[in-house]
Amino acid sequence: MVEGKILVTGATGYIGGRIVPVLLENGFSIRVLARNPKRLQNKPWYDDIEVFDGDVLNKSSMVGLFEDVDTALYLIHSMASYDDFDSTDIKAAKNFSSIAKNEGLKRIIYLGGLADKNSNLSKHLSSRIETGDELRNSGINIIEFRASVIVGSGSLSFEMIRHLSERLPVMICPKWVYTKTQPIAIRNVLDYILKTIQLKLNKNYIFEIGGKDVLSYGDMIKEYSSERKLNRFLVPIPFLTPNLSSYWVHWTTPLSANITRPLVEGLKNESIIKKHIKEDFFKNIKLLNYKEAVSEALKCLETENVATSWSDSISSSKGRDGQELELQSKEGMIVESRKILINATAEKIYMFLCSIGGDKGWLYANFLWVIRGYIDLLLGGVGLRRGKRNQTKINQGDALDFWRVERIESNKLIRLKAEMKLPGVAWLEYKIDDNSNLIQTAYFAPKGLLGLTYWYSLYPIHKIIFRGLLNSIKLNVEKKK
Repeated sequence: MVEGKILVTGATGYIGGRIVPVLLENGFSIRVLARNPKRLQNKPWYDDIEVFDGDVLNKSSMVGLFEDVDTALYLIHSMASYDDFDSTDIKAAKNFSSIAKNEGLKRIIYLGGLADKNSNLSKHLSSRIETGDELRNSGINIIEFRASVIVGSGSLSFEMIRHLSERLPVMICPKWVYTKTQPIAIRNVLDYILKTIQLKLNKNYIFEIGGKDVLSYGDMIKEYSSERKLNRFLVPIPFLTPNLSSYWVHWTTPLSANITRPLVEGLKNESIIKKHIKEDFFKNIKLLNYKEAVSEALKCLETENVATSWSDSISSSKGRDGQELELQSKEGMIVESRKILINATAEKIYMFLCSIGGDKGWLYANFLWVIRGYIDLLLGGVGLRRGKRNQTKINQGDALDFWRVERIESNKLIRLKAEMKLPGVAWLEYKIDDNSNLIQTAYFAPKGLLGLTYWYSLYPIHKIIFRGLLNSIKLNVEKKK
């Protein structure tokens, strides 16, 4: 057993959110680094961890982070958060490892990308390799895993394959669809990380990891389609550029162009294991093949048991944790509020509010919400197609169509932050008072004249929609009595 705490970074992301409960189940004491701890409060394991409020891009905020910590998991990547994500990644790794070295950290486990560093790598894959190099420059022992496509419910690469396969009977296929890769099940990634934490390795290692199969993206689409009993046809279009491909994915899946573009650009590079692990460290790990990994992912999706998703990350929509409503100045904020009495308990009102969006839609004038979603897609935004992970429940930090669940208080409050393209920042809040009044409030912080023009030109439509939505909530809740 490792002495001291395990530090987990990226706990609001896909891998970090999966590894925390695994470590807790195995008896480890966990400290989590979070730049916005509130986004973790609704995690089922929140009360079992220690949270450190800090940001890897703010060096001084991490002082004291590594006290009593034995091993740190570095699971941070700013691919969609910043236009200059490569330099941002290097700065983050340098800050993190510098403080770690000063405070006596023994080792860092880092999850990077699988690629040949001597080939013409994309910006995304180069950043993954360079981040590992920067961490090693600190002199701390670094155990780096290099993985390709991670197959699991909610993973970015798998969700792209899933949505393309489900939605398109005939797919146009650019060159990257035929690039070879070695996908690995999320379960096996967690197995490798857990086993490494349990081992006492005292030097640097780079481990290339992958599943049993070497496949192209086209092969993975065919295998997925076969598992789902779908007939799909792939039509090669070799002249389709990565930039155009990212917009094709943007329009045919819930993944926006800003997050798929760096990913698609990296798909020109083969990502298969060249150096197999010679040591016996991981001999007890049972690797899944691609079909088995897909089957596990689909079972989680069918039961809505998706622990984490690519959309959990604020970077999936270029959001910023620091723009919370309660931190905004009241000056210049446009606030529109309305109230309605609902003849039901606060618990029933809250439960119904949690079910809005996703498959259920937005109750009143839903076609207008759909149109707004398509307009957002045209502008390069996320649109409505992210849906929601669970159709009856929400957690703080969840993506919900083109909103983000910014704040919830059970049976009292739900606040959504808009992630569609806007000339400003917007929120929609529902508050339930002690008398079962439902208070609906729209907040808008306009950006300049364009923001003011946007709000007031659409105000008549917003007024009709939000009033109709509030009345529809009342009717539906009272009907369920």
